[in-house]
Amino acid sequence: MTVTEQPTEQPKGPETVAAGPETTTAEPTAGAAEPADAVPAPRRPRRVLWAVARWTAAVVVCGGVGAGAAAGITALDRNDVPGLATESDGRWEYPRLRLPALPADRPRPFTEGNEGEIHYADVRELLLPAPAGATPDPKLKGGFVSTDAYLGLYGKESRGELKRYLADSTLRHVAARGWTTPDGTRTSIHLLRFSSVAYAEEYKDAALQAHAADGPKALPDGVEGVVMENFADDVDVPDTSLYAYAEKKPYGPERVRWAYIQAGDTLALITQARKGEALAVPFQQTVTLQNQLLG
Repeated sequence: MTVTEQPTEQPKGPETVAAGPETTTAEPTAGAAEPADAVPAPRRPRRVLWAVARWTAAVVVCGGVGAGAAAGITALDRNDVPGLATESDGRWEYPRLRLPALPADRPRPFTEGNEGEIHYADVRELLLPAPAGATPDPKLKGGFVSTDAYLGLYGKESRGELKRYLADSTLRHVAARGWTTPDGTRTSIHLLRFSSVAYAEEYKDAALQAHAADGPKALPDGVEGVVMENFADDVDVPDTSLYAYAEKKPYGPERVRWAYIQAGDTLALITQARKGEALAVPFQQTVTLQNQLLG
């Protein structure tokens, strides 16, 4: 977020600085006699008076400039003051999200009159857009992909069984988008739209076993151990189910995080992988935003 700095006008010191009251000598009253033993008081040299005046002026001007600078800094936003800017918490900058338009007379999936929890919007328009600065994946451009392309995300030992489940279900489409951010994090989102909520739940529970306490049955390619993520309960999107996981140590050159979201007739798979460590903050942000689009 870019903050436009507004120029802060510094208050000016007084244009003129008055010296202290001049010392005057009372004139003797006409006709009065001056005491013979009176000694005239010595007068302060004029150059001393000028020095006092100059120092007084300097103090007043410096005080005005200092007060003006303090007032200017106080009025600035914290992010505008050098050295006081708040560091980023690691979240990505996504474009403003909008729900896609629906066909005429068609309700949202979790509204009255839509007992089947069907997404009538084009499933491709429900994909989360890439964040600012990301490089799109040329194979996952936000369109439809084949079932085999989706199954390629899983280990070879799981692909055959998952393919049979999908063949027996009424899978309609698989839409996908992917990108890589400057820090090397690779993200992919796949949305599987079934003909009914029952088929989506059956695939999630029986094939993937996403709800299992010891982790899902089908794991991403190259992943051997799994730990449950603990942020799912904090994502408050009504009528959807969220299951999130991370690759358990020890892992290879990169770490994988992934999540499933079931929203009515649609099941989402979000994966992120990064060399060394897949960061938690952008993963949670991405999963949460995709969940909101589906809910």
